[in-house]
Formats: sequence, structure tokens, C-alpha cells
Amino acid sequence: MVDAVLLDADVFSYLGRVGDRRAALYRPHLDGKLLGVSFITVGEILFGAYRNKWGSAKLEQITARLRSATIVPYDWAVCQTYGELKASLQEAGKPVADNDLWIAACAVRHSIPLVSHNRAHFQNIPGLVLISEAPKIAE
Repeated sequence: MVDAVLLDADVFSYLGRVGDRRAALYRPHLDGKLLGVSFITVGEILFGAYRNKWGSAKLEQITARLRSATIVPYDWAVCQTYGELKASLQEAGKPVADNDLWIAACAVRHSIPLVSHNRAHFQNIPGLVLISEAPKIAE
């Protein structure tokens, strides 16, 4: 079995920024692991690039970085996991934003930890193994 982690957009971005101290927090969690990103994360990052009108050189750099990661696509099981998680969270009164829930569904469906600095977005998702160096948040 391959030891893998799924990177949220924030951690993926930290790793690509020269001198970003947050990247150092996460490197120990990533060493020797297959790095994946959800299809949703790819869309979020590209949205940011287009919204901020990145030039072609910077866009090519981010595209190359995204293509160097394993992109986790949607499939029937991811869709089913998403539906189950969304229903469960709504019933518990703890809804999660759709994009974050899709990312979590990819991680849960493939049984791989999610690495994110957005602890608050993911801390209540059942079955999700979350790796975060963000401060813990009291419920």
C-alpha cells in the first residue's frame, strides 16, 4: 500500500512559496509520501490564478506543480461519501462548505489523511483523518 496524503489548497500553496514558514510546519508530514490533491483543489487553485490574472509564466508554473501531484478524481464512491457526510453533518447541525466537503469526501473515500491548515473547516467531519498544525479550536 502506498503511503499518501491529500493536500488542501492552503498547504499546497505554502509549499510553492519561497520563504513561507508555514511550509516547514508541514514538510515532516509529507516526507516520503505520495502527494495528492483533490480535483476540487485543482479548480480552487486555478480559479485563484485566473481571478488574480496571473501571467502565462506563473500560470505554467502552478500548472506544472499541480500536474506533479496525483489528482484524485471524483467517482461513484466519492459522490456517495459526499452525500453521506453532508446528510450526517446537516443532521448534527454542523454543515461544511461544499468544496471543503468534496475534498474531505475524497480523503475519506480513499482512506488517506487530509493535510490542511484550515482546521476549523474540517475538524467535525466523521471518518476524516486530519493533519493540521493550526491551533486546536474549542467546540
